[in-house]
Amino acid sequence: MRVLQLLPTMGMGDAIGNDVLALEKVLRDMGFQTGIYAETVDRRLPEGTAYTVDKMPRLSGEDVILYHMSTGTDLSFALEKLPCRKLMIFHNITPPRFFKDYNETLTEISEYGMRGLCHLADKVDYCMADSAYNASVLRDLNYQCPIAVRPILIPFSDYAKAPDPELMEHYSNDGYTNFVFVGRIAPNKKQEDVIRAFYCYKKYCNPKSRLFLVGSYNGMERYYHRLRRFVGGLELDNVVFTGHIPFSQILAYYHLADLFLCMSEHEGFCVPLVEAMYFNIPILAYDSSAISDTLGGSGVLLSSNDPMEAALMADRVLRDPGLRREIIAGQRRRQQDFAYSEIRKLFEHQIREFLEMVPPREPMRRRKFGR
Repeated sequence: MRVLQLLPTMGMGDAIGNDVLALEKVLRDMGFQTGIYAETVDRRLPEGTAYTVDKMPRLSGEDVILYHMSTGTDLSFALEKLPCRKLMIFHNITPPRFFKDYNETLTEISEYGMRGLCHLADKVDYCMADSAYNASVLRDLNYQCPIAVRPILIPFSDYAKAPDPELMEHYSNDGYTNFVFVGRIAPNKKQEDVIRAFYCYKKYCNPKSRLFLVGSYNGMERYYHRLRRFVGGLELDNVVFTGHIPFSQILAYYHLADLFLCMSEHEGFCVPLVEAMYFNIPILAYDSSAISDTLGGSGVLLSSNDPMEAALMADRVLRDPGLRREIIAGQRRRQQDFAYSEIRKLFEHQIREFLEMVPPREPMRRRKFGR
């Protein structure tokens, strides 16, 4: 029996790619034959890490596919042709309405992804969702199979690496209060609302403050330029758009941050929230989608996206050492729920449950993927 992972794109350093690699190690340690197959494989990955789907071996009814669902792809419609058992790992799909004014291609991909997600409702045997919110999406789409919640496996050991020394030297000890948000520049993440809140904070609470917006804007250039024009219209200085940067620089911005501000309207999990927990940065976040699931009672949730409310709460957190310590302590406790050992045990349990619940399929003519 083989347990193979399948996904549209195997990327370098993104949350889903990291999850796939972490799961592969767990599967190997459990004694399974395994492998990673994708329509597109990032060339920066070491040779042999993952393979294109045309290299997937012929499958039998005993085999298992772990299908990572996160975007529009033909894989969602071809999956049912495979003669094996099927487990879907659902990372959520950004609703197409967020992309409509900025990228026609991404809008179409997102729409195709939603069609694929609906198509798979009766074609997979078991689902793992990154969050309770993601699980609710599947239930709303009438998925009848068992649905378990299994957060993303996060490689915390990577965060202990050294931050970029030049960035640390450039921004450290200059007396500025640093806000940070980490995530690709994308309309669902509502960087304009982060900017609005920061504007109110800087104008009414602390003029000596700075905002780091850490993330690539590749594919979202129209939205990025709109954000830049917005910053210019507000005559707002000290807003830093990093674009795509090396991991060591991402670490530096976390080390420099005094507050993590998230105003996103759609997240399936939001790994940067857990990263902020790791770096002991107090979190202020708008209560939307999976945000409250990931925070799990820690951080500070905002009931609205009102920028003045966010600014005043940020000021309270930053001025009150006792409150800040209390928030960070709560986040430390929550971060332990995402410890590698805990999520690994959960995944192992769910895989065993799946194998007991879903017997091998009846023997049939073996076929290669897509044939």
